[in-house]
Amino acid sequence: MKKWLVSLLIMAASHVSAATSCTDFTPNAQWPVLTNAKMTPKSRMLCYSDFAVLHSGITHGPLWSAEHLTRDHIEAAKDMVRTNKFFEDTRLPDGEGATLADYKRSGFDRGHMSPAGNRWNPDAMAQSFSLANIVPQNRVNNQRLWSHIETAVRKLTVKYDDTYVVTGPMFSGSQLQTIGPTRVFVPTQLFKVVYVPSKKLAFAIVVDNVATDRYEVKSVHELESMSGIRFPGIPEGLKDQRPGGLKGV
Repeated sequence: MKKWLVSLLIMAASHVSAATSCTDFTPNAQWPVLTNAKMTPKSRMLCYSDFAVLHSGITHGPLWSAEHLTRDHIEAAKDMVRTNKFFEDTRLPDGEGATLADYKRSGFDRGHMSPAGNRWNPDAMAQSFSLANIVPQNRVNNQRLWSHIETAVRKLTVKYDDTYVVTGPMFSGSQLQTIGPTRVFVPTQLFKVVYVPSKKLAFAIVVDNVATDRYEVKSVHELESMSGIRFPGIPEGLKDQRPGGLKGV
């Protein structure tokens, strides 16, 4: 029975819902665009039932993960049970994706980019544990500050309803740490871009991938310069905003 359940979860995680278009997860159906040419080789789009990932065969993880959140989705997500069944996405060519063995005894958490806490149906919950949606994240960071940031974004969504979120890693410096036989790149920083169309509000959060209780609020233009990723779905007139902070973080 247990083996059957695990197989069912993996099958569900590999399924892409035909009822949802992958471009539904980004504003005006416009994907984030890589402006850093070094990151473009071996980049592959992976569509899941309620989020999408641009995966890198160079870093062996996501470059960004996009989701469209609504109040109803967040309310439904409160009743979901975490599966905690991490898996290797078989849609990736051999050698491009991280493996479960890479994270074993690595000292890092398997950090979700599109969070399990935002998933509002069983398929999406199972799919969020794809290693294509995961980066090596400092354990204290993941379980404390980053968790608070994810909760704050959910509260923002419940308040204003329609919210687009793009989350991803950044890699700064010439000597980057890697883990495992696949040599999965460890991010130096993590970012989250939040766009609330009804409030004409757009901003970014940046956190160092270390044990810290500090985060920085950046404008979208600032993050575009830092990350090598452009966000064309967000109106240019909103990209210089920098609110004081996230309430509740």
